[in-house]
Amino acid sequence: MEQPNLTYIEQLARGDDSIRNTLIDVIKTEFPEEKKEYYESLERKDYKKIEENVHKLKHKISILGLEQSYERANTYEHNLREKNMNGVDDFEEILKTITAYIKTI
Repeated sequence: MEQPNLTYIEQLARGDDSIRNTLIDVIKTEFPEEKKEYYESLERKDYKKIEENVHKLKHKISILGLEQSYERANTYEHNLREKNMNGVDDFEEILKTITAYIKTI
């Protein structure tokens, strides 16, 4: 599996450490909250809400440079529109990878 990185954040910050740190803080704050909401929706089997949660989390996936994971999340999001859970396991792995990574930054 591909590994998260800060390449995109570095590009946005253009060498400004305060911008870099702000963007990282936003990810470290929002990601756990969005992940928690995702799991709550998943437990309720609320497909519409799961789809919304996946959509929100896709932004973090993209910002962390996970292009292949973004595509898998996008496919999962589209499957959810059809009440199809194909992709849930892949998405779980993506969330685990990001969770481990944000502890290191």
